[in-house]
Amino acid sequence: MSSSSSLVVPLTLWGNHAPAHCISVLYLLRDQRTLVTGSSDGQILLWDVDPNAGDQPWRMVPRHMLVGHTTPVRCIAKASSGQDCHHIVSSSDKGEMFTWDTVDGRAIESQRYAQYVHSTMQAYRAPDSPVVKLFCSGFYEEILVMEPFALTVLFQLSSRINPDWVSAFHVLRPRNRNDDVVLALTTTGTVKVWTLNGDENQDTVFENESKQIRCINAISMTCCVYNMRTVLVVCSTYWNIYDAGDFTCLLTVDCRRGERWIGGEFISAERVCAWSDEGKAYLYKLPTNCIVESKDFHNKSKISGGKSLLFCELVMDVERPLKCPPAFKYLIFSRDGKWMKYLIRGDCDGRLAVWKIPDTPDCASMQLKHETSADPISIKPVLVNSLEEIWRKVTPGPVGVLNQLDDPDDPDQSVPLTSTIFLPMQCRLVCGRDDGSIIMVPATQTIMLQLLSGRHQKFTNWPQHQVLLGHSARVNCLLYPNNDHPRYDVAHLVSGSTDFTVCLWDIYTGTLLHRFSSHAGEISNLYVPPVNCSPRIQHCICSVASDNSVALLSLKEKRCVMLASRHLFPVTTIKWRPLDDFLIVGCSDGTSYVWQMDTGHLDRVVHGSMAEEILAACDENATITLSENVGANPAMHFFRGLRHRNLAAIKLATQSGMSNLHGKSGLVEVRDKSRAFPLVINGFRTNPKDSEGHILFFDVEALIVQLLTEEYSAMTPGTMEAQGFTNQKEYEKIWALTKPASPDAVKKLSGFLNKVKDRADDKINSISSTASPETQKKLTGFMSKVKEGAEKAREEIERAKTEIEKRAGALDGETGEKNSDSVRPATLHLEINLTLEIGQLLLSMLHAWGLDKELDVLAMSKLGLLRPKVPISFGVLSKGGVMSLTLPTWYPRPDPAKPPPKELRPSHIAPNLSKEEMAREVDTYYFTALGHWEISHAITTHHLLSVIAITNTLVSVSNASFIPEQEKKRKLVRQATHGAMDLPKGSDDSFKSLQEQIKSAWSLLSTLHCLLLSGKLKNLGSKSFKKPQVELLAQRWQDRCLQVRMAAQELLVAELKNLGTKGRKHLVEAWGQYLPKYGDPPFQMSNTLVNAHNGTNGVENHPNEEEEEGEDEEIEDESNSSAVQAQRNETTAVILLGVIGALFDLEAEREGKEVALGNHLTRLTAKALMFLVLSPQSAKQQSSGSLRRAAIDLIGRGFTMWEPHLEVSKVFLGLLDMCCEADWWVPSGKYGLPLTQSGDSCRTSRHSLFSIAKVRPQVFITSVAKEIARYNNLASNAQALNVNLARHVLTRSKAEILHLIEVLIEKNRTELADLLVDVTDITLHCIDHNHLKNKPLNEIFKPISNFTQVSHCIQTRRIAVGTRTGQLAMYELRASKVQMIAAHSGQIAAVAFAPDGKNLASYSTKDNRLCFWQTSTGMFGLGNAQTKCTRTYNTPALSQAVRWNPMYSPRLLWNGTKIVTLLLPDGTEHRFNC
Repeated sequence: MSSSSSLVVPLTLWGNHAPAHCISVLYLLRDQRTLVTGSSDGQILLWDVDPNAGDQPWRMVPRHMLVGHTTPVRCIAKASSGQDCHHIVSSSDKGEMFTWDTVDGRAIESQRYAQYVHSTMQAYRAPDSPVVKLFCSGFYEEILVMEPFALTVLFQLSSRINPDWVSAFHVLRPRNRNDDVVLALTTTGTVKVWTLNGDENQDTVFENESKQIRCINAISMTCCVYNMRTVLVVCSTYWNIYDAGDFTCLLTVDCRRGERWIGGEFISAERVCAWSDEGKAYLYKLPTNCIVESKDFHNKSKISGGKSLLFCELVMDVERPLKCPPAFKYLIFSRDGKWMKYLIRGDCDGRLAVWKIPDTPDCASMQLKHETSADPISIKPVLVNSLEEIWRKVTPGPVGVLNQLDDPDDPDQSVPLTSTIFLPMQCRLVCGRDDGSIIMVPATQTIMLQLLSGRHQKFTNWPQHQVLLGHSARVNCLLYPNNDHPRYDVAHLVSGSTDFTVCLWDIYTGTLLHRFSSHAGEISNLYVPPVNCSPRIQHCICSVASDNSVALLSLKEKRCVMLASRHLFPVTTIKWRPLDDFLIVGCSDGTSYVWQMDTGHLDRVVHGSMAEEILAACDENATITLSENVGANPAMHFFRGLRHRNLAAIKLATQSGMSNLHGKSGLVEVRDKSRAFPLVINGFRTNPKDSEGHILFFDVEALIVQLLTEEYSAMTPGTMEAQGFTNQKEYEKIWALTKPASPDAVKKLSGFLNKVKDRADDKINSISSTASPETQKKLTGFMSKVKEGAEKAREEIERAKTEIEKRAGALDGETGEKNSDSVRPATLHLEINLTLEIGQLLLSMLHAWGLDKELDVLAMSKLGLLRPKVPISFGVLSKGGVMSLTLPTWYPRPDPAKPPPKELRPSHIAPNLSKEEMAREVDTYYFTALGHWEISHAITTHHLLSVIAITNTLVSVSNASFIPEQEKKRKLVRQATHGAMDLPKGSDDSFKSLQEQIKSAWSLLSTLHCLLLSGKLKNLGSKSFKKPQVELLAQRWQDRCLQVRMAAQELLVAELKNLGTKGRKHLVEAWGQYLPKYGDPPFQMSNTLVNAHNGTNGVENHPNEEEEEGEDEEIEDESNSSAVQAQRNETTAVILLGVIGALFDLEAEREGKEVALGNHLTRLTAKALMFLVLSPQSAKQQSSGSLRRAAIDLIGRGFTMWEPHLEVSKVFLGLLDMCCEADWWVPSGKYGLPLTQSGDSCRTSRHSLFSIAKVRPQVFITSVAKEIARYNNLASNAQALNVNLARHVLTRSKAEILHLIEVLIEKNRTELADLLVDVTDITLHCIDHNHLKNKPLNEIFKPISNFTQVSHCIQTRRIAVGTRTGQLAMYELRASKVQMIAAHSGQIAAVAFAPDGKNLASYSTKDNRLCFWQTSTGMFGLGNAQTKCTRTYNTPALSQAVRWNPMYSPRLLWNGTKIVTLLLPDGTEHRFNC
């Protein structure tokens, strides 16, 4: 469902200096409120724009940084139409494409087209169509037409004549025509025209016209929108005006000396604006032969003499030299009924300049002034601003991770951070600095110091930091090898510097262990070799330097093992072939060097495509065993050939498909390597010259897992059973009833096998005394094998017997004592741990401070939360590691024109603060209360999920808090409770009172964020509250983490409730169109919910997150993005409509109100849920995924709603099948740690079955009984049909069914009394009949003793059951038969066999009669049993009050073999003689 099961909350500590932003492309959204700038470093900035910001025109504030591209961003275009469109598409130099939501900053879709690198993109919407299509051209021959949201190619415009790269194109709709025209110009100067009518179904569309002109390597092409006749084509040295009719050149204008044109645009029908790489723009008046309305248009006599008039220049006030060409964007839009024209420029320093282009009257007056002066008129920009300037205006400056080490008087002179590594086991942050020093600091404490207020702000020299001094210049890279593999010493830290050295440190003592001086250049990177290298290399690290050398440095021997220094160009790639002892070095010139690691010998130097194939074939994460069939991989042949100097093998490998391995590497992803840690900190900078900022990744699932693991590890199995986390003993006893348990058979088999063993010993002894040596050798070996086999068989039987006795509870006390001793904690850990510190950090930053001041006091005093002291720069993590980071220059602020409400005025501010500090406190208070929830929908959703999930976890963890004193006491009490120590008397009451206060505070905190947040924000006047997205919540309805799952369900239900009936109807209308349509089983497998269409189309996708054990991600075929998107829509639709139907429509239907789904959608939803439960085994990707678990859960919740549209029996069998897929022991619903796939599905199926059986017990009993009857018929013909009944679901799920019957008898005894025959059929199917030989049924399965209508005779092995209709069901266990006997005229209230089994008494309150029955069989027990009534007695009638009380039933007790006593509910007794 979700791309990533983990819930990660990122936030950024940016530091004092702004990140570099070399602007390469500009785009302004249609609402003129958001400016998008792409950079040469791959990042994208979103700027908030206000064209009418009072006295400051065009106020621009950078808002978000989008991190996803790894190469320069070249193209940005819109992805949707309309005034409110907020989706864009970006493309980079490597063919990476992303679709972004500019409101949330999320990446909606991502693709990589390795063979399609775009240089130009134009989004076009036909006037008669709402669909936006993306036209792309670049370093390929076609023009691609793409779908902007799925990023798939719809069709392509190709050339029949002179196919070549398209350097510029323009899409337009000519006047008085109903088709679209694509006008394009190739790099060799060929003009091509395609006509599109909107019905292009074929993959390729060829051109309609083609003409060669003298225009090479055009940069841009623009058709004049004012006349649709003239075309502006800009080349680097000139720009031309063409007639679109015959493409005749009407005008040519050369660029100035020292400049190059980079673009241009028509600002009117007779004026052109062109801009150059020097950052200047020029306004030209076209001659009359270029003006369509003029009589001289296209006049050949005027072509040679017509000249353009340069009448205006757009220049900067102070022009700085530009390191690279700037980016320009011409804007025209209507505001207040007036057309506005602007030109925006972005340069390499992140500076934006905005010029207002004069209107037509102003241009005319400028032309007149220019006639009187020689120089054109200069226009200065109306706005000049840069990211660095805006950054510096933030007061106080954005916080960094080590701000406590800066000079408070001059923070700009702080030593820049150049490298960072996080040690998750120690929770320490290690930062290398520009002066060569290395700082080690506790991560949680330094973050707390920078972001949160509290007592720690008054401490001096807190937190304690450690300084490592050993380098004399900038520290370029840091490596903690133990992070990659535990084979390295946990104390070793490696650093590389620009002083050409690599240093080995001991992080615990802070000492320099060794200095490696093997390189003659700056150390740029450090790597860890793979685990399957030779033992010597396993203790090395790999270093790369700027002198193009690579070294293997042994940390164990403390010397250089290998130095590879013959590379002529900079090293760009390091690859490994550990089984072949090869280190492959890729250089920037495309050359690959193959080195032998142990000897340091240069084995080969490979160039060209073969070098690329070698690098592509090396996967450093692949582990290949020696038994693997390596002949199937041509790359393996190639490496074997290199190693053994076998040229024939090399040629064979090349011929057999090495080229197929080229180009399969995916995009480089920003990915958390260690998902097991709740906090990971990564250094971040957009350019190598920048000082590092830091991104903090809080993994909510990992935090919850660590909290629960620490809690559960202190519990014994008995404690977990008593607190309801497990139900192992209960399932063990029921499981034992379903397995054969015959002590006699065990004894017989053991005795037989002992005899076989003794006989084999005797034979061996006799052979050794009488036979010849050869015969003795042969026969002794044979008899030894017989003896050995007998011993093994006897051991297996004893082991099986022990297991059955253990699971039946025979060894419960013994094993319980053993387990209790083994898990008792040996030591006391009383200090607050790192996990709680991380939880304190995260909850303090996510809590909605200021909405409930009383709760804020409780949170600080009882829970230990800390109030933020600055606005937090949160972020959003999308699939594939794509991030959106909020910049510290922007956060929601109160309106300065309006005073904030009284509730939002902070009362905790000290009176001695400066004006700037006071403003920051007010902004922070507003941000934590309102602004936090006005950033984006995704942030609101993720943060609310995180708060609720962690809060519920802390309540379940014995009401933990973040106050050290309280936490110490809680641990003491917990360990005393678990038997580790004794607790002093008298402290129990005070501790319980404190725990109740903490639990109440956590509950209030959870309620605020789940139910009350929206209402409180509305009361405070918030108009920009970004509500939680129901789509994201639906995708986490059955999240892998139980606490996140419960939080998502609570939030989604609360949000749907807030929508009301109309809102839910609107939601159903929006998502109902995506609901898949299924018929009845068997289902077809062609639907997109199971299989997306195959076919790569040359696309390289972002791989999904790595799957851990227990991961339950659906396997999506992302090669066809449209199918993937359809699958996501169907998934969301099924869950949303299922939740609305199960939780809201079901209640509305009971109350007689209008439902949101309607009959048609209810049926479709029920069919979709049934399909997901019963999907065939070939759809294994759906078998245990979160979507299928959601379907299982929703079927259980709304079974009454879906029942008319389900095949009930098949649904029950499907749920039972999943219940028995897991191990026989699965924890209860309170157990919070993530389970395996099958375990989680088993637990969800059990809960769903319990819900169904509780609501509809009759349907469950009758359906299962019918299936058991079919099973018995199948069993009678199993041999003829060749059916393996051991794998049948009713065979494997006996324990589960029996447990359900036990629960139903306890909960719904009255309703099951009417279905006793079916209940008995099910019970006898589940219990092995060997258990019924020595004990009656009511002792073997005690819940059946609640029914006086059931009696079991051990002597005759018969079971009698009285039914509601007055019939007796007589079960013959020996013959496995049942006989129905008409006994009474109404419901039978009690039956009882005589002790000898010869007589049976039955009593009915309907006809008030007691009957005696005698059963006889044929001679020698042959033939059918004959049961006849021997005597009948009339009994006193019971009152109606007694009859209507189902808890008191009549009973029959035999006194001997002839007299029976009738015990009535009113206390009277009556005796009868048979």
